[in-house]
Amino acid sequence: MIVDHRQHHLESVRSVLSTVTYPLQYAANLPLSIGHWASETFATRSRLQNENRSLHKENLLLQGRQQKLAALEAENMRLRDLLDSSFKIGDRVLIAELIAVDMDPYRQLVLLNKGSSSGIFKGQPVLHANAVMGQVIHVNRFTSSVLMITDASHALPIQVNRNGLRTVAIGSGRINELELPNLPNNADIEIGDLLVTSGLGGRFPSGYPVATVTSIAREPGEPFARIKAQPSAHLDRAREALLVWTLTPPEQIDTSAEQETEPETQADTATEPATEDAQ
Repeated sequence: MIVDHRQHHLESVRSVLSTVTYPLQYAANLPLSIGHWASETFATRSRLQNENRSLHKENLLLQGRQQKLAALEAENMRLRDLLDSSFKIGDRVLIAELIAVDMDPYRQLVLLNKGSSSGIFKGQPVLHANAVMGQVIHVNRFTSSVLMITDASHALPIQVNRNGLRTVAIGSGRINELELPNLPNNADIEIGDLLVTSGLGGRFPSGYPVATVTSIAREPGEPFARIKAQPSAHLDRAREALLVWTLTPPEQIDTSAEQETEPETQADTATEPATEDAQ
């Protein structure tokens, strides 16, 4: 166990065992899936009509907001062209369902029904419908484990959306609370400020909502303020998650780097005979 924890020698064995036990996990989740299917199948007509009306209104509101966002995106592209900067096109996402939750009170882990067969890779950012949810830490053939941002071992580079103040949000071990431990007492941060990803560290893309500041305690004798925030995502009620491809998987980065170095090696080899002839 010690060797596997430090050097991860049993990762392949764990992946094979997870693949073998996947049918058991599917069978354990089958009654819940059947219950959801039955409730949707035998739903009353009035309930469906009410849901249809509410979804129609929500769709109209989202279409109006999308028009505004499209105008802002076009303006952003023009400004980036003026600054001779690059523009990144929309992110690719994949919807996955939660099939298990770790019951350990000291860990905030969930299991998704998508794995390496769907292109999932370790370190991939995971979003909820409202905000950042966590990142993938283990990938098997058909499943993947996600460490949520509220886990005590998770840290996320963020910034205050109001003024761009950068800091780090650390999980408190509680599902509804994050801590910001590295801000001084005179930092420009207020209750209600929206915290978004800063993009630093190369793991999470910038601009995604993370949490909202809920409490600030400033003590004169302490160098840093005690700041707490509530995650914007409903981590305790989520049933679906969005897997985002904003970053290149590490395997593809290594492969592309090797391909770039091969021509240079061939070029060096090709220059040796010319050097001998010159001599």
